[in-house]
Amino acid sequence: MLSGFTKFILGFFLAIAVLVGGGGAIALYFMNRTGIAPAKPIYSNDSPSVKAQAPKKTEPGGSKPALTPGTSTQSSPSSTSTPTESPKATPSSKPLPAGAYQGRVSWAEGLSLRSQPNQEAEKIGGVAFNQKIIILSESEDKAWQKIRLEGSEQEGWVKAGNTEKVDEQ
Repeated sequence: MLSGFTKFILGFFLAIAVLVGGGGAIALYFMNRTGIAPAKPIYSNDSPSVKAQAPKKTEPGGSKPALTPGTSTQSSPSSTSTPTESPKATPSSKPLPAGAYQGRVSWAEGLSLRSQPNQEAEKIGGVAFNQKIIILSESEDKAWQKIRLEGSEQEGWVKAGNTEKVDEQ
């Protein structure tokens, strides 16, 4: 009789240990899976440098396509094309007004370009992180800066403190 009761108690504790251990393993698995940041999405209006940094999709079977019997591999004549120079941004045709200087966006998420120097003003565009700009003036309360996008005629207002002056070279 004592032997059966001991087996029951031992089996009970063993079952509890298996459930706790399995639950802990599953919890660790899901915690590690949610700790991995997803890949940054690439949009059609992103700059070419952002698209070049995007990870390429790989096929599960490897990077080379499998050949079936009867097919041959040929290199295309266009694969030996010469590199072409990428277009350069043309400087703005408007002269810089007095007190204006060159800068760049230092806010990592980029900035919203607004039509007026207030938060409720209409958004007329955006400025990407590290994009070169020309800072034309500041609002009277120094909370907003009027900027012009370099290589463009587009002007608008951004929050002050999210840009930094660039040494002119």
